[in-house]
Amino acid sequence: MPAASTRVPQQERSRATQARLLEATVECLVEHGWSGTTTTVVAARAGVSRGAQLHHYPTKAALVTAAVTHLTERRAEELRTEAEALPAGPQRLDRVVDLLAAAFTGPLFVAALELWVAARTDPELRGALVPLEARVGREMHRLTVALLGVDERRPGVREAVQATLDLLRGLGVANLLSDDSARRTALLHTWKRQLAALLAPDDGPPAPGSERH
Repeated sequence: MPAASTRVPQQERSRATQARLLEATVECLVEHGWSGTTTTVVAARAGVSRGAQLHHYPTKAALVTAAVTHLTERRAEELRTEAEALPAGPQRLDRVVDLLAAAFTGPLFVAALELWVAARTDPELRGALVPLEARVGREMHRLTVALLGVDERRPGVREAVQATLDLLRGLGVANLLSDDSARRTALLHTWKRQLAALLAPDDGPPAPGSERH
């Protein structure tokens, strides 16, 4: 029994240590970029010993990809929670796009950009990041479909959702070096109208006898 009673607190401490490391990693990526985010700097920021850090994440690539995975999942849950308060009806689409736009300009997106650029010339990081980004992309697409409440089986819906995510990602990149909020707001205003038209339910086939000859 003593072994069992000490095991749970130890597991809790281990999870707490990992959480501190992952949070510190994203903060370092945002503040110092890929080159300035060393495992030593992360361990110091997290208040974790170097040995403990290596025990959980033996390489820098393992550490940063775990951090992005962790925070991506957490942000997805936050988006779902925020979406519960959204109104039904025409305003919902506008609010969903605004929520997603905020996700593509926040700290997590900045950290992810640092990894994408670094992965271009770092084979180890690229090998870890490519499958992660594919999974994140699929999850974000599914989340967007759910938030909008649309049927992806309808022609054009999948493409409209993906175009929205691609647009938001591009606008997030444009916002990286300077405040691009005014242009982003104007573009999204136009895109919301177009997206609403693309996602509008079909009226169905014409009633018998209503066809023009």
